Amino acid sequence: MFLFIFGAGLSSTLTQGNFGIDFIKFIYPGIIAMNVMGIAFFSTVSTVWDREFGFLKEILVAPISRTSISIGKALGATTIASLQALILLIIAPFIGVQLHILVVLQLFGLMILLSFAISGIGLLIASLMKTTETFGLVMQVLIFPMFFLSGAFFPLNNVPTWMTIISRVNPLTYGVDAMRRIILSGEISQQVLGRLVINTTMVNVFFLLAFSVVMISAAVIAFNKKA
Repeated sequence: MFLFIFGAGLSSTLTQGNFGIDFIKFIYPGIIAMNVMGIAFFSTVSTVWDREFGFLKEILVAPISRTSISIGKALGATTIASLQALILLIIAPFIGVQLHILVVLQLFGLMILLSFAISGIGLLIASLMKTTETFGLVMQVLIFPMFFLSGAFFPLNNVPTWMTIISRVNPLTYGVDAMRRIILSGEISQQVLGRLVINTTMVNVFFLLAFSVVMISAAVIAFNKKA
């Protein structure tokens, strides 16, 4: 719906401006990131369900460490989010976004990395929650600010200072920025691209890796204490 409605309705916004690109191609990375975020977040709700219905106690008596259990849950959420987001790569040609096989592989790798980072946040929150209702409330509070402040709909190069600060600590920003750079690098000049992205691909990847390590480590600690 975002791709077809927003893309078609606002496509003239960037085309008639100074960028000269199709708006659908511009927001395409943001829609991928939103899909990854939503699925990764809510896939970790199983931790809350397991605790609420007593199944977690049965898991904890298994002869494996709690660290392995928590990392396994994060990897499970990562797998689900990445595979479901793969659908958006499959439908790309039907919405006017042409992707070469190398670009598809790069995007899928970023989707996995972003899924793992978001899963870490979800698992950390799920480890601290006691009911699914509370978990869902916290997720709703986080999802839309993270999405709208990720640069999915507009470039982050000339935004207010407060928005810049928040966007720089938002992992979704780095996922959107990296995918946008990969998709548009062959479509427009480097000068125009520099006005649409904020970091190099390596900086974005490094941030997501570091963020994933921090979040997963915090989630493991929280899970071990609360489980």
